[in-house]
Amino acid sequence: MEHPTHDEVVAFLVRQTGETPTDLEPLTGGAWSSAWGFRTGTDELVVRFGPERSWYEADQMAAAFSAPDLPIPGVRDVGTTSTGLAYAISVRRHGGFLEDTPVEHAAAVAPTLTRLLVALSRVPARPDTPVMWHPAGPPVSSWRELVLGRLVDDPRHRVQGWRAAMDADPELAVLATAVCDRVRALIDACPERRDLVHGDLLHGNVLVSTDLRQIEAVISWKLSLRGDFLYDAAWCSVWGPVFYPGIAAIDPLSDLLRDRTLLRDADALTDAASRHHCYELQIAFTHLGWSLQTWDQRHLEATIGLLTEILDRGPVDVSPIG
Repeated sequence: MEHPTHDEVVAFLVRQTGETPTDLEPLTGGAWSSAWGFRTGTDELVVRFGPERSWYEADQMAAAFSAPDLPIPGVRDVGTTSTGLAYAISVRRHGGFLEDTPVEHAAAVAPTLTRLLVALSRVPARPDTPVMWHPAGPPVSSWRELVLGRLVDDPRHRVQGWRAAMDADPELAVLATAVCDRVRALIDACPERRDLVHGDLLHGNVLVSTDLRQIEAVISWKLSLRGDFLYDAAWCSVWGPVFYPGIAAIDPLSDLLRDRTLLRDADALTDAASRHHCYELQIAFTHLGWSLQTWDQRHLEATIGLLTEILDRGPVDVSPIG
């Protein structure tokens, strides 16, 4: 995708808002889109440009879930530019990225992350709420179907075409078979819950306060689902050891098993270790496919090592927690 220039963003905002933006600056964090912070009057806003309007429609819908431990910036406008790019204008929030937490401050951010995960699990849902609750992804009939479906090289996905490369490498083919067999063996332990799952809590999507004790914003809901809240915990467990030392120093699953709110939910933590292990494997396997499709050697080698380690380790040992 070709990103708009500074002057093009200014011209767009003048047309869209009727005012010349001030303090316009490019923002970091987006892998598939570009973002700019700006002011109009006393308002601090962000404009984002990307390939899919449905991504920003998901953000607009997610704002209805905002809560003290789940602050979601409001989206003021979503549309398509004259050049065909999707755009969204939303309220700006400030903070550091969750995954940038230093190892020495992991103890401070751990309860903050736990509160976020619990807040996601507490967003109400009707019994008939679909797994794909917004327009940014293809519908599926069940949570288990979605988890298993992500083991498949689906031509509808943005990243596809990786299975042939996986099968062509004998060592990767053996690893892939072992991982898929383990996920399929564990899937019956995964409940058909309809918790709110963000699906990408790292990678620039969660802002935390300077003291790390408060979530300032949760953004980018295009990968969000309705399913098992432990999926987000597994997401953090997977990526921490490879890329984010501060997150690696946190044990999201064990912290959740101690949470009083979840302990009052009789079913929330049943088979938690098996569910968490299933999701870890599926998440890392999906990223292996991405690494093969893009031939990012760093990610490929790291993900092969990660998958092998998770497979050999098995479910996280939570027995001392009780």
